[in-house]
Amino acid sequence: MALTDRDRAILDFEAEWRRHAGAKEEAILAELGMSPARYYQLLGRLIDDAAAQEHDPMLVGRLRRMRDAHRAPRVVAR
Repeated sequence: MALTDRDRAILDFEAEWRRHAGAKEEAILAELGMSPARYYQLLGRLIDDAAAQEHDPMLVGRLRRMRDAHRAPRVVAR
């Protein structure tokens, strides 16, 4: 399935957000017009999408590794 304009905007923002002045949450609202909670929900879904992987493989790979590293301690604790 192809990425929407919003999907590409989210991925592009995530790749470049450090270049923005101010807090990330403020930039999400100002640039994308959505709450940070919604942004992270959509981003979490996007990184499992093959089209997102094609759009920016380095970013998606990094985000998947970060997610997996964050989940690993919870799995071991159970």
